Amino acid sequence: MTRTILGALVALAAVVTSGAGQGSARDQEIVTLSKTKWRWMSERKVDSLATLFDDAAVFVHMGGTMSKTQELDVIRSGMIQYKTAEIQETSVRFIGSTAILLNRIRLTAVVGGNEVINPFVVTEVYVDQNGTWKLGSLSFTRLLTPP
Repeated sequence: MTRTILGALVALAAVVTSGAGQGSARDQEIVTLSKTKWRWMSERKVDSLATLFDDAAVFVHMGGTMSKTQELDVIRSGMIQYKTAEIQETSVRFIGSTAILLNRIRLTAVVGGNEVINPFVVTEVYVDQNGTWKLGSLSFTRLLTPP
């Protein structure tokens, strides 16, 4: 079962990467926005994140699903301290006014006072709302490879 899920993720990543239109200005805009988001998360810039996150956004972590308010509270309080997100691979695909970005990362964070390092594929969904990109979903899928 686990191998099937991992295989499906690898296949999905290959399809998305092959159809992403690598290097377009629109791709780069989303990649830059994602990198900025990671920096804001590590610097706990909650006000900047609050502007980026749509009010209806959902956040899926290994331990559960959160709303925008819950995610911002976790970052503000330091319950999760994002230290570094080493981005290893990125792909972007557009469906209408929606951008789907996949990042394969090595995330270093402090969770409950303990530093942890995990390999993830992070799915970020951005929606263009009147010329402004808003984050609608951020989902972490832990990979079975060692960090």
